[in-house]
Amino acid sequence: MHLKKRILITGGAGFLGSHLCRRLLNEGNDIICVDNFFTGTKDNIIDMISDPHFELMRHDVTFPLYVEVDEIYNMACPASPIHYQHDPVQTTKTSVHGAINMLGLAKRVGAKIFQASTSEVYGDPVVHPQTEDYWGNVNPIGQRSCYDEGKRCAETLFFDYYRQHNLRIKVARIFNTYGPNMHPNDGRVVSNFIMQALQNQPITIYGDGKQTRSFCYVDDLIEVFVRLMKTADDFTGPVNTGNPGEFTILELAEKVIELTHSNSTIEHKELPSDDPTQRKPDISLAKEVMDWNPKIELDEGLKKTIPYFQSLL
Repeated sequence: MHLKKRILITGGAGFLGSHLCRRLLNEGNDIICVDNFFTGTKDNIIDMISDPHFELMRHDVTFPLYVEVDEIYNMACPASPIHYQHDPVQTTKTSVHGAINMLGLAKRVGAKIFQASTSEVYGDPVVHPQTEDYWGNVNPIGQRSCYDEGKRCAETLFFDYYRQHNLRIKVARIFNTYGPNMHPNDGRVVSNFIMQALQNQPITIYGDGKQTRSFCYVDDLIEVFVRLMKTADDFTGPVNTGNPGEFTILELAEKVIELTHSNSTIEHKELPSDDPTQRKPDISLAKEVMDWNPKIELDEGLKKTIPYFQSLL
């Protein structure tokens, strides 16, 4: 018999949060979805709102929250450069104050807590692929720092609460993920390319397009989150989560054009500052501890994602 848990998901109306809400709700849990709707949207969770086991709270995690829960997934933070650079001070506050408030709540009610960290903690890595023991190469004063350093500080807080208060923590470092419910204008490469291709607009590639990224389909990522929360308490992470399949940006553009049957051409623009040249997770730890391996290949994932963007147009 499944033991029903009360689970708080911050950023629950966002891209990843909405998929996580749905998965945990379908498993028979009570879900409290918290979101301030800065980048999240009710459309992502509209199918769950009428479910008596799903509760939606409009709340900003930079303010304390008082609820009784068994588990917390801290997913709240704008995650694309366009959004997190829009109000960089608020981005840092969301990562840092948000972590302090959620950790305080977890400590108060004895909840297990998950932190959605990011591959951005590695900055522009000089080690490839990145393993969890790599400390990163981060610019502390650049335009991306509000996000990179905010997430690094959140990890610091999680591990201090773990050492100082014996809090049960889980930290996942998320690499590029895509799928339905992505924000159409978030400036991320998958959503950008699909939106441009569907409208037969030129596909914009920054630099020569030889920089690489790894793309994980959202269902694979949610699976590893759920598995991570079930691991023994002495396994805290951080653990890399993502798909190690590595593609150049140019290859991605060509795949998208092919799968959308688009007439788009490819247009090159200047590379922005601090843009990493290579991104690829080493997921040996996730494989070893959780027996997790992403199953959905890029072509299949894009075929599942394109219809969502078509529906928006």
